[in-house]
Amino acid sequence: MAITVNLYYTGADGAAKKFADEMVASGTVDAIRAEPGNLKYRYFQPLDDPETILLIDSWESQEAIDAHHASPMMQTLAALRDKYDLHMQVERYVSDDTMPETDQQFIRK
Repeated sequence: MAITVNLYYTGADGAAKKFADEMVASGTVDAIRAEPGNLKYRYFQPLDDPETILLIDSWESQEAIDAHHASPMMQTLAALRDKYDLHMQVERYVSDDTMPETDQQFIRK
């Protein structure tokens, strides 16, 4: 059962994009991806909102998330969020690892 968290970072004057760029350039994203239990850590930009960056952050378990939250990376993240004056909206999802037949008919592989 994976836990996926969608984090929407919003700022002004391209701040959210600069934040994501610095996270990548500093190696912090690679370090997070290498943490035990991390399944996905990817940034996206909504087509209709250039001031927002979406992070899709997925973990194997709550214990893996808790370990991540206790890691030094969280201090780096918090400092960068402050540096770019970002605000966040968070959505959390728990995977049920199933795909009903009624949904599968609409998926092109």
